[in-house]
Amino acid sequence: MGQAAMVGKDAPAVRVQDFVKRYRKQTAVDGASLSIERGEIYGLIGPDGAGKSSLMKAIAGVLSFEGGTLQVFGEKIDSEAAAERVKGRLGFMPQGLGLNLYPELSIEENIDFFAELRDVPPAELARRKGNLLAMTRLDKFRDRPMKQLSGGMKQKLGLVCTLIHEPELIILDEPTTGVDPVSRRDFWKILTQLLRERGITALVSTAYMDEAARFHRLSLMFDGRVLIEGAPDAILREVPGTLVELVAEPQVEALRQLQTLFPQAEAVGPGLRVFVPGATPQAARTQVAAQLASLQVSEMQAGAPELEDAFIALLQQRQLAGLDDARQTQVWLDGEPPKGDGSAIAARELSRDFDHFRAVDRVSFEVRQGEIFGLLGANGAGKTTVIKMLTGILPPTGGAGTVAGADMRHASQAIKERIGYVSQAFSLYQDMTVQENLRLFARIYGVPGSRLAERMARVVALAGLSDVTAQLVSKLPMGIRQRLALACALVHGPRVLFLDEPTSGVDPIGRRRFWKILVHLARVEQVAILITTHYMSEAEHCDHLVLMHAGRVIADDSPAALKAVLQKEAWLPPDGAPRPPTLEDVFVHRILQQEHQEAST
Repeated sequence: MGQAAMVGKDAPAVRVQDFVKRYRKQTAVDGASLSIERGEIYGLIGPDGAGKSSLMKAIAGVLSFEGGTLQVFGEKIDSEAAAERVKGRLGFMPQGLGLNLYPELSIEENIDFFAELRDVPPAELARRKGNLLAMTRLDKFRDRPMKQLSGGMKQKLGLVCTLIHEPELIILDEPTTGVDPVSRRDFWKILTQLLRERGITALVSTAYMDEAARFHRLSLMFDGRVLIEGAPDAILREVPGTLVELVAEPQVEALRQLQTLFPQAEAVGPGLRVFVPGATPQAARTQVAAQLASLQVSEMQAGAPELEDAFIALLQQRQLAGLDDARQTQVWLDGEPPKGDGSAIAARELSRDFDHFRAVDRVSFEVRQGEIFGLLGANGAGKTTVIKMLTGILPPTGGAGTVAGADMRHASQAIKERIGYVSQAFSLYQDMTVQENLRLFARIYGVPGSRLAERMARVVALAGLSDVTAQLVSKLPMGIRQRLALACALVHGPRVLFLDEPTSGVDPIGRRRFWKILVHLARVEQVAILITTHYMSEAEHCDHLVLMHAGRVIADDSPAALKAVLQKEAWLPPDGAPRPPTLEDVFVHRILQQEHQEAST
């Protein structure tokens, strides 16, 4: 007993060696190895299906495995009894906001339930609960039912329930997916405070590459294997190169030329962004300029790449992932694209009440053909309600609007026939194949039988689905389900597209593939796109942004203009080190500014 305790004291928090996990004939994790030191925040990143969740569940003691060794605090986890011996020292928060919580119970009742489950001494419960509620700023909402909480509040409650028994190791599987930037920033403050004050160890997976930079060390996983392990700076050094940002006209032709040499080139709003591997800043500028010699190039800047660039470059170096499976070399919709930049969506003083609660308060904006328009806001800001009104799903309490030339108050059916809509849940049929889903949506949208095969073939090619048409949706990775949902929304050839947080939970490669399609639809097909997202890196792709708070518009401009305005206000980042503001800085600053104004009145 004494020897075991000594081993537990000196050993790393977690040691994994040659770990193997299979589900029937499929190998989910294949020989993964890693070591997590006590007191560090250790990250797992990787595409959907890389094996991150399986590895985390095994470390948490809730999933058996077929090969290798796994030690937690020096205890070899080779049986249920061994897992039980360390469970009291662990806290596990599974993927999915609030999935481990009870919707009908209040915040306090959920905490009390988990405290009883974890044998928290009654004499200790009040102190721990009070500290955690104060830390997460949930103390004012003790009696609110979990089902009425915003995504950010569910995330915080899940964390409180995970921490109530004061574990030494917390395992958090994508805890911030689907959560707005203010709530994400709060979450990381809490986690950093816990490490500083209590010295706990954290194992965290994430789909946000900006969060990965916060880890002390991380592992990049792909196809069940650990490809590289180390500190973020060390991993960046493994992929030398330069990030070049520029504006070139015409943008579509410039993007096409760049992608022939640099697969990671992408359109970001009116500009272009390209990672040049192995090149110094001067050499990178020279290479990009030479590739675009026949075009008008301006505003070229060269700088250091980000973790997402390194992540994708590492996979491409090993020929494990490509960004060219969604082909955009021709026009896929019917007829000529609309001429000019006419109005595709117009919202005028839109309002929506639910009983005595005003969810949307006099919102106005316009989206033009060929424009990518972003609707941003914290969880519960009213974004989804706006989309539901514009798409004819919800009638407005007040205001008016037009979509695809139809009056939203009197022609909701006509609007539904003229638009494509991808909801947060994708609305796919899990027990049907890709082809069967497409056929069903084509019929729902009224595609004539004589055009059915042609329309399906077009969207399959556009979305890069040709290899999976016979597969069941339930067997597909998240990124492919996302592209299928887009294909279903496009099968009838709409000129207006609504996307409600379509990339939530999708890995960086999946997001880039998805945005490659969206940029083509907007720039070549002149489709008007209205999108909501919590990924600020995605918001940079938009031509125009509206930021909502408590049902109202509080900022309205292009990404570049929003950042420029904040910089002119003598803004300083939280750490006080001068730097240009990011879109996340804009988002957080404007939301907190609005909350302060409301509190003072």
